[in-house]
Amino acid sequence: MNVFQSAFSGEYPEFPKISASKEEIMLIAEFIFMLLILYAGSRYGGIGLGLVSGIGLAVEVFVLRMPPGTPPVDVMLIIIAVVGCASVLEAAGGLKFMLQIAEKILRRHPRGITFLGPLVTYTLSLMLGTGHAVYTIMPIIGDIALKNRIRPERPMAASSVDSQIALTASPISAVTACYLGRDVLSIPGLENLSLMNIMIVTLPATLLGVLAMSVYSTFRGKELDDDPEFHERMKNPDFRAMINATSQTTLNEQLPFGARLSVVMFLISIVTILIIAAFPAVRTIGEGAKPISMGVIIQMIMLAFGAVVMIVSKTPASAVPKGVVFKSGMTACVAIFGIAWMSNTYFNYAMPSFENAVKGMVTQYPWTFAFALFAVSVVVNSQAATAKIMLPVAVALGLPPHTVIGLMPATYAYFFIPNYPSDIATVNFDMSGTTRIGKWYFNHSFMIPGLIGTFVACFVGLVIARLTL
Repeated sequence: MNVFQSAFSGEYPEFPKISASKEEIMLIAEFIFMLLILYAGSRYGGIGLGLVSGIGLAVEVFVLRMPPGTPPVDVMLIIIAVVGCASVLEAAGGLKFMLQIAEKILRRHPRGITFLGPLVTYTLSLMLGTGHAVYTIMPIIGDIALKNRIRPERPMAASSVDSQIALTASPISAVTACYLGRDVLSIPGLENLSLMNIMIVTLPATLLGVLAMSVYSTFRGKELDDDPEFHERMKNPDFRAMINATSQTTLNEQLPFGARLSVVMFLISIVTILIIAAFPAVRTIGEGAKPISMGVIIQMIMLAFGAVVMIVSKTPASAVPKGVVFKSGMTACVAIFGIAWMSNTYFNYAMPSFENAVKGMVTQYPWTFAFALFAVSVVVNSQAATAKIMLPVAVALGLPPHTVIGLMPATYAYFFIPNYPSDIATVNFDMSGTTRIGKWYFNHSFMIPGLIGTFVACFVGLVIARLTL
């Protein structure tokens, strides 16, 4: 009897019943609780996100009776070491020197700002292992675009996204260090994974993502002179005077003696890390011993060169914690501490029950793991925290090695909700008002560049990883 016949006869067909055990229902409820904690923490941002996650952790352990997971100590130590070295670089004037070089390039080729602006922020993040240097260069990108009547949204939105997507290709970023940790090295086929293996995949993948974003950005929105909202703003004499004011610049600033030297030393530290990564024998101490983890190597080299830069440039130690890099880096450290510990506690507890249910889909369609990375990143606002949460899941599900590494760029998805500090700052830096958070909140300037960059980087990453791993 079909549905229509049963409707007239008063009889109804029996549909398959979806049943779940009490244990599974409880695990789903606990997962929703964890997401609510992450959402509540995101309302405070930064350190608040980590501290609020501590409430969730305490409830998981003492109320829900989950054994406490492992805190992300290795990632936190890497962040502290890298931030310490980069903070010395900033205090010594080296970061300002790098920004002056970047500004000279941008002002020399103003018509190419839509391509050069994103490439500059990408390169800075690649070298520093953090995207927070964008705050100083972003006003300059906006000023150059505005003075040349190029819609500032085009280079500025892409530059903000690029400053974050570059981190999966940086040799000293926390997210890269996560992929060199015990979780990934326990995956069959990745036992000998090195920093160079990762960069061979992520560097070209993210770079092509950057270029794809720039191509799209070249054609996005109306030309500035044809934008009715900009014309309306120009009727205000105060706004017109602000637009036509003297350009913002870092080129007139006098730098301390050790600024150039500190940059040279910092670059040497990165090269040193890459050399040690390329030659495992250098970090193999003792007969029959395994090579020292690259996470440990990054910590040692960054601490050592931070001290060298401070001594050679004669930078006062008291000046190091006062910069933007130190404050943002330590904030990220506390945030990751709480987020990753709480999430690790839940997934260690729940994975044995969920493993069989999820394994079939992910085994058949491994690329669907990208959606899981993407969703977690949107919530936690951190690539390193996303990696710490989801890599144990990847191990438990038995994902193919090339999938785990190829999908690294999917750990960046916090452009989706425009509440990340660099995105908010970019909106405020754009005096033309073209870079914006839309009326419907999700129709903001960073959405399409972020989706393009992440999709292209993941697609290219999967292809390269399949060929090289």
